[in-house]
Amino acid sequence: MPSAAERTRTLVQSTCSAVLLITGLEGARPDQLMPAGRSVGPDGEVYLDFPADSPAVRAATHAQDDELAAVLEITDVAPVSVPNRIRGRAWISGWLTRAPGLAEPGRMMLRLEVGEASVDDLWGASAVEAEDFAHAAADPLVAHEAELLQHLHAAHGDQVQELCGLLGEREHGSHRSAERAVPLALDRFGLRVRFDGELCFDARFDFPEPVRDITGLRRAMHTLFQAASH
Repeated sequence: MPSAAERTRTLVQSTCSAVLLITGLEGARPDQLMPAGRSVGPDGEVYLDFPADSPAVRAATHAQDDELAAVLEITDVAPVSVPNRIRGRAWISGWLTRAPGLAEPGRMMLRLEVGEASVDDLWGASAVEAEDFAHAAADPLVAHEAELLQHLHAAHGDQVQELCGLLGEREHGSHRSAERAVPLALDRFGLRVRFDGELCFDARFDFPEPVRDITGLRRAMHTLFQAASH
């Protein structure tokens, strides 16, 4: 199971939508507070790319030497259509300053020094210490997860459906009631599938060992599909 810090770091480095919440900017439009890009620095600080004239940059400029508290809220939405499509959220709170010289002309990079973080996702809800966040690594599949799930759903839907054969009888009913199987989430440890029908439930299919790249993922998925077909 990925740690809470790893899951939070993965969401920060994913393509999920994010909004920067700053006290005093409640009147700004949500799209004005959405960074165009984000990355994590070597010490765990989060860098956010904004237009130089954005409300967030103005607030950081006016704050100057004062500590400007801010919260980066990330919302993770499944890249395939499923019931209850929001997979999770993460919150990164800390202090915001400008980082001149790191962005293209007309833009400004803001630096969010992480004070604390939390995540509430398919694994559960957990608090994350700033030090743990700094030392964690994002899941190696994060850059490809959306594309991989869409491919699995479009090109391997029948094989994903067959995975229900690995479940046996469930405590709350038979897996045979599942009319639709949709790949919901993918990480180095395994695949999560949402089965929808008379009952709606998620099932987790762990890989024999954690994968490190796409090549390892192909082997793991082949093994999984092969087991389900027998």
